[in-house]
Amino acid sequence: MSSKYAELRAKAAFICDMDGVIYHGNKILPDVPEFVRWLAENNKKYLFLTNSSERSPRELAQKLARMGLDVGEEHFYTSALATASFLASQCPGGSVYVVGEPGLVNALYDAGFSMNDIDPDYVVFGETRSLSYEKIEKAVKLVQRGAKLIGTNSDLTGPSENGIIPACRALIAPIELTTGKQAYYIGKPNPLIMRHAIRTLGCDPADAVIIGDRMDTDIVAGIESELDTVLVLSGVTDREMIKNFSYQPKYVMNGVGDMLRD
Repeated sequence: MSSKYAELRAKAAFICDMDGVIYHGNKILPDVPEFVRWLAENNKKYLFLTNSSERSPRELAQKLARMGLDVGEEHFYTSALATASFLASQCPGGSVYVVGEPGLVNALYDAGFSMNDIDPDYVVFGETRSLSYEKIEKAVKLVQRGAKLIGTNSDLTGPSENGIIPACRALIAPIELTTGKQAYYIGKPNPLIMRHAIRTLGCDPADAVIIGDRMDTDIVAGIESELDTVLVLSGVTDREMIKNFSYQPKYVMNGVGDMLRD
């Protein structure tokens, strides 16, 4: 193989974003099956770390299985799980009003939280395709009454099969603007989720690499956590956009398959 990526291939652990790196929507990206097979055959530690809060690790494993990829649940960690873990450390047994999908709701239930649309401790907001004006209005009233506003991640946009779509921070913006309260965002680039990923893999940051498609979440998270960074251009970032940032990734690739080629 080419020596260009020899140091990268020698890493012991790989933290991989999902949307824009592994798939778009329900479409697997080129060379991903070969990349996942390479990870397994070379006994690499790996974790799919996603800012999406919609699905549980089991659902993510099943989604990849439908695409022909056999990956165990233990290889997934989501912003929903990180959010639930953080809130449980802050307010054990508390209550929440959730705007989000089942992956987020279930993670909060599992962490000991109850659902409350009257006087919750937190309003927790994640990606959802069932957002309504009524839910925004309810969230605004609860935050005005003192509930703390939490976002599962700070992504403004995300990739899909049909192009770029609004993500969590864009959807939560009406609540922030109306209440004057800034949400606290848990997912990448917050070091909370990165520390958990490294701890889960049981490795030193120097032995790990993060692969992502976003400069403002994946790459900055890797840099601040002292991981080598790989930006793939299969998601929301193109080469021209990289110039807009004061920090740079160590590697830039068209997709994950680049590192396996001669």
